[in-house]
Amino acid sequence: MKTYIKYIFSLFVIATTALTVSCDDAGFLEEKPKDFLAPENAYATVAGIKQGITGLHFTVRNDWFFAQNSELQDVTSIYKGLGTDIAFHGEDPGSTRFLCNYVTYLIPSSSYVEDYWKRPYGLVQRVNLLLKSIEETDDAVWNTPEQKAAYKAEAMFFRAFAYRQLVSFFGDVPVIREVISSAKTDFVRDPVSEAYKLLEEDLSFAVQNLPDPGKEEDPGRVTKGAALHLLTEVYLMQKKYNEAVVSATRVIDSFGYRLMTERFGSTTDVFGTGDVYLDLFAYGNQSIQENREGIWVMQFEPPTVIGGGNARGVRAFGPAYHRLDVTPDGVKPFLGEFINGAYTGYSDTLGRGVAWIHPTLLMTHTVWANDWDNDYRNAPHNIKRDFYIDNPASKYYGQKVDFSLYPAEPKRDAIRDTCQYIYPFFMKMNDPCNILDNPAQSGGGAIFKDQYAMRLAETYLYRAEANILLGNKQAAADDVNAIRLRSNAKPVSVADIDLDYVLDERARELYGETCRHFVLRRTGKLIDRVRKYNNNPRFPGLNIQEHNILWPIPQSQIDLNINAPFPQNPGY
Repeated sequence: MKTYIKYIFSLFVIATTALTVSCDDAGFLEEKPKDFLAPENAYATVAGIKQGITGLHFTVRNDWFFAQNSELQDVTSIYKGLGTDIAFHGEDPGSTRFLCNYVTYLIPSSSYVEDYWKRPYGLVQRVNLLLKSIEETDDAVWNTPEQKAAYKAEAMFFRAFAYRQLVSFFGDVPVIREVISSAKTDFVRDPVSEAYKLLEEDLSFAVQNLPDPGKEEDPGRVTKGAALHLLTEVYLMQKKYNEAVVSATRVIDSFGYRLMTERFGSTTDVFGTGDVYLDLFAYGNQSIQENREGIWVMQFEPPTVIGGGNARGVRAFGPAYHRLDVTPDGVKPFLGEFINGAYTGYSDTLGRGVAWIHPTLLMTHTVWANDWDNDYRNAPHNIKRDFYIDNPASKYYGQKVDFSLYPAEPKRDAIRDTCQYIYPFFMKMNDPCNILDNPAQSGGGAIFKDQYAMRLAETYLYRAEANILLGNKQAAADDVNAIRLRSNAKPVSVADIDLDYVLDERARELYGETCRHFVLRRTGKLIDRVRKYNNNPRFPGLNIQEHNILWPIPQSQIDLNINAPFPQNPGY
């Protein structure tokens, strides 16, 4: 379904927008939505409410999965791990954007900080509007009471999704359960306990009323499994580790999910070799029935009911090798794809990377050091480390790019060469040989395959995290080893496993799939691991400070909240 109800909201809008009319004018000015869409009529039917649900999916896909909106480069990149121990901005490591420097990026007046605040609150308002409309619909419009409860549960899932982000970044935040329809300038920061209460209420209702996996109305819709997976994370955030073990176990044992251990689906090995980890990310494999590992999958592949479009992950994660200067013999090294009678010069079967997200040395080398040759996830077909000159006119044709062949400074810039042009490219974020299926839309910078929002491997790692923090090291090792066994990696011993090992395993397994910020914050590891592992050459450790454990409240929110105190987070 390509259409969706678009209802824009932020606390800023609520605080500044009001329509003042006299009593006599009110009736004259009142619009009655008979021939245009408004909440009063758009959400009066199941079809209309389904469009609203589709809009919630669209918002998450757009904000979290590089879905077409170039204005969200910073937002989505940070959701994907930028600014943590696993990634920094490669195109320009000294930029004022992309969280290159915590001190200059995280300031209350930043428009980027506003985005992390207002976008989830926009999602909350749309959810609250849908919930109100669902409650007000006549029961007769629904096929069954269970259908009505399921739609309500799906909306509540997205509200929890939004508040998980708000609490993680900002701490105490306004907890809004109802539609706000007029100017409001007296918001208060509710304690995180109130937000957690709402999160648990919403997700408990979702677990009770969402369909079982495989019984959802459309591919990509959320199910009980997704709600339990998110609830597990919420328990971890609150240090409710026993509850986290129970909910993770329900996901693992109750719905027919399983880690994929044999090759499946489309097994086209574009680099000549492959394995089951490659298959997990091959085009066409994420949403098929054979794949029992996906819990919630974002829909991009056509045809689709609640998805469509393309994702710019290649631009984000890919090196800009196409920008490399001419070879030492004066010939351009890469021709690019042949389209409409000419070579593009900037894209080929590996796409058109821009290096928004550059993996740290932790990600490219350290986490693999003890099992470099065995772990499938580090295989050359899963992490491309070598790039070859493909222009037959050059005497270097077919040779690996080697900067030692080039003249020294000032022609070469070591930071640009290794941070922007050439670095290891994780193929899970790419779609080799399908990248130009729709060149008019992608420009080689976008892909069209479905993407995991939740995957069972993470559920195992949630349970391992909880068990480590409960002191159950054997149980934690068992869960981590289930994942390592699938990737042909050496098992970890009970003596060697600890919280840092689990975090390293998350990096190996889930790079680019989840928000690393949330993980490091809830485990208390953000400051230490960013300082230790983020090797941004311009700002080592990203200049992170102790108070950056929370982000600043946008100054706009504070200034416009004129009728109630709205304190800033410490340090800003």
